[in-house]
Amino acid sequence: MSNAVIQLIVLAGIAIFLILRLKNVLGTREGFEKPDLPEIEPATRSARRGFAVIEGGQDRDITDHVPEGSPAALALAAMKRAEPSFSVTEFLQGARGAYEMILMAFERSDIAAVRPFLAPEVYAAFDAVVQTRAQQGLTVQAEFIGVRELALEAAEYDPKSREAEISVRYLGELISSARDAAGQVVEGDPKSPRKQRDTWTFARKMGAKDPNWQLVATSA
Repeated sequence: MSNAVIQLIVLAGIAIFLILRLKNVLGTREGFEKPDLPEIEPATRSARRGFAVIEGGQDRDITDHVPEGSPAALALAAMKRAEPSFSVTEFLQGARGAYEMILMAFERSDIAAVRPFLAPEVYAAFDAVVQTRAQQGLTVQAEFIGVRELALEAAEYDPKSREAEISVRYLGELISSARDAAGQVVEGDPKSPRKQRDTWTFARKMGAKDPNWQLVATSA
């Protein structure tokens, strides 16, 4: 047998060996083939994206305004159970508008316009001040600049009577001055704004047809 024939036989044997090795590696699920990843459950996908939803978790409409688990938070949650459409955020938006409306009506001695939003005791107190101004011949000029701060300070709820009370702390800014009958400024400054801090308490029976809250107490 010639040397050329022997070389061909050896090369053929090597080729067959390599083919068998390649088949064993590439033709099976071994070697460098990546394994299949396990299916990710929907909740796990949400968690990886940072959007996991926890059943029975925080009510951000409450915890955005008061600490979770606080007496105020528990009272607000009870209000929502009594009246599911109630929104703390929307209430505070309304309280912001009510502050300007009622405060300016008082400053201008026109509290009759806001009487439906005042409890009888509050209306009587405001009216007494208005009557005193009139007796003294004072005229008040006022300009509301804005609410600089607003925060929910406290909340209470009576499940038996369904009466709810929410106290709101304000920092308002306005220009106000009082002039006597001669036109002389006797109180305030008609040019310089002043800041005024108030805490107002609003009350309402949850579930009632009338959606309006009434101002039942004020304090500085």
